[in-house]
Amino acid sequence: MFAAERRQLILEMVRANGAVSLRELARVVQTSEVTVRRDVRALEAEGLLDRRHGGAVLPGGFTRESGFPQKSHLATAEKTAIADLAAGLVEEGEAIVVGAGTTTQELARRLARVPGLTVVTNSLLVAQALAHANRVEVVMTGGTLRGSNYALVGSGAEQSLQGLRVSRAFLSGSGLTAERGLSTSNMLSASVDRALVQAAGEVVVLADHTKLGTDTMFQTVPTDVITRLVTDEPPTHDDRAATELQALADQGVQIAVAGGSVSPNSGPGVDSVPAGRQPRRDVPLPGQRRNHGGPGAQLRTAVLGEQQPGERAARVADLRRR
Repeated sequence: MFAAERRQLILEMVRANGAVSLRELARVVQTSEVTVRRDVRALEAEGLLDRRHGGAVLPGGFTRESGFPQKSHLATAEKTAIADLAAGLVEEGEAIVVGAGTTTQELARRLARVPGLTVVTNSLLVAQALAHANRVEVVMTGGTLRGSNYALVGSGAEQSLQGLRVSRAFLSGSGLTAERGLSTSNMLSASVDRALVQAAGEVVVLADHTKLGTDTMFQTVPTDVITRLVTDEPPTHDDRAATELQALADQGVQIAVAGGSVSPNSGPGVDSVPAGRQPRRDVPLPGQRRNHGGPGAQLRTAVLGEQQPGERAARVADLRRR
């Protein structure tokens, strides 16, 4: 096969699938991965596709992902508040999985104080945060190191999670919408996150307001699988995030909002908890469509359902007075 024919076939495969690994491309065009990598590099130079770790994806901002240095400086106050609130869900002696991400790294720093905890993770950053916790056992997956976010990915990571069962998974991602759920920009990270979800009885998503309404390429957790969302309160001008919160609540996702650093009048409002404080553990309010058991299931939340705007505002005001 001539180079031009190979590259045309590679381009067609990427356009048809969104993302294809170098190994699969080499198998289909019947050549070596070295040759395929050279072809992918040439196609990227023409702007026809983007290279990713171990593969090729469609070009454009839809698939872009910032590296750890950039992510670590984004929404730091919001991530801290989210981590404070999420840590209150974890009980002494529990076994959980924690995925990769800067928000989950903040959570791990707080989990170091929970005695008897077992944490399974594919994140070197999460493991590092727990490395000196005397009463926390850390279990690392296998896999190949993905340097951009210090996470273990690939078949080794996924296989090491087979047969595992824990109470809940704490995951972050690149975007969250009511239509598709949690998503990420990297194919390998998405596969490992899906394996983490399979190991857990319930799924808790940690996402600051900048990720609400953002849709990225690879779905990791469908909306109907997400048990809870822990987020911060959107600013008053962020209609997209507020609308997405309402849509998620309408689909039965239990929502906890960490407050204290933003305007108390912003967003659709569910339960707002000041940063640095434990969430209240009252019985969930009526109207929730799911009944997830287990420790921490009593985190107080509100589903706003089909209320009219005036009724919704009254509901929010009532929640805040409590």
